[in-house]
Amino acid sequence: MAVIQFNVKTRDAIGLALTQIRVQKLKSAFTLLGVTIGVMFLIAVVSIVEGMGRYVEEDFAARLIGSNTFTLRRFNNVGPGGNRGFDARSAQRRPLIRMPDIEAVRAAIPTTMKSSISSETFKYASAPGARPRQVQAVATDANYFDIKNLPVTVGRAFTDQEVRDGARVIVIGTEVAEHFFPGLNPEGRQLRIAGVPFTVIGVIEKQGSVFGFSLDRNAIAPYTSPMGRIIRPLRDLSSLIVQAPTQADLPDGMEAARGALRSLRGLRAGEPDDFGLVTQDAAFGFIKQLKGRLVLFGTALPAISLVVGAMVIMNIMLVAVAERTREIGVRKALGAKRADIMSQFLVEAATLSTLGAAIGIGLGIGLAELIAALTPLPAAVAPWSIAAALLTGAGVGIAAGLYPASRASQLDPITALRQE
Repeated sequence: MAVIQFNVKTRDAIGLALTQIRVQKLKSAFTLLGVTIGVMFLIAVVSIVEGMGRYVEEDFAARLIGSNTFTLRRFNNVGPGGNRGFDARSAQRRPLIRMPDIEAVRAAIPTTMKSSISSETFKYASAPGARPRQVQAVATDANYFDIKNLPVTVGRAFTDQEVRDGARVIVIGTEVAEHFFPGLNPEGRQLRIAGVPFTVIGVIEKQGSVFGFSLDRNAIAPYTSPMGRIIRPLRDLSSLIVQAPTQADLPDGMEAARGALRSLRGLRAGEPDDFGLVTQDAAFGFIKQLKGRLVLFGTALPAISLVVGAMVIMNIMLVAVAERTREIGVRKALGAKRADIMSQFLVEAATLSTLGAAIGIGLGIGLAELIAALTPLPAAVAPWSIAAALLTGAGVGIAAGLYPASRASQLDPITALRQE
């Protein structure tokens, strides 16, 4: 019975709150504004950060890093903070990655794992009749296309034999093909990288972009060709990418690689590694740091707006208490308790802020979709963010309405009835 009575009172309180909104449209609009703006930006920020997270987990790894891989590098760094606690002076004394290191790792890892040498940097490319342009120059071997999942749709990829021969052949991305050979079949045509001529033998399937960075500007040649010296003049190698059949197989492969390199380099027990083995988790860690910072800075504006909205709601409710003093006196004279009066004003405040939050959610989703359409930033609206926004809206209303509701409930009915 008590539950039914509570539900009836709550329903009546919400109905009265909605009536007040209809009667005092302008005042209600100003009351809703702060909460609406705060929730709108909150939803937009969370949607963009959530979209980035999903994009990294579902697409970034396979397209930019490679699935189920670890990478042998000179250093461990993957983005800011990757070498935290690492001495820069000792870093420079680390030996370069050279062919004996690669051969030792390849001999040690299980035969079920594939590997690919990879060195890359930006270099200027040129061709007759086209403006020079920077491309992502890559020196690698034949396994690279499989590990990186780069299907060649025009022509072919280079072979192991061409790698052994150091052939001056090159496979390019669609953006490179369209820039240097518009409307033409690039196969058999010449493309110069840093002034060195290569023969185009294939074009990779369009890959799109990652956060606005094009993945179709590749120019990939055998590491044994002049491309290796163009990218790494010291004749060292940037990295060896190792791909395991499954994620669960990675630890065994990494331990085998670590043991082989430590043995080759004569490192004693207790001495730190003088090389890096980088996994997807390291790259994801950098992205997670970035997400955390974006959320921190991105929610600052919504938080300020919600605080302002709470102050506006409190002031509006205080004015409402003053305007409805006689009404409060009548209700108390008819038997309303302090709890009834207090709950009435709390429900009104919560209804106002929740309505503002609902409007803000709709606008926030629209803003996130607009940003996703006009920029490289992805957006994904998380269901939990909608629930959190509604709860935040209600919470702001209740917090802002506590003081006005308390004042209303403490009014003396006789004094209130004398109020004109």
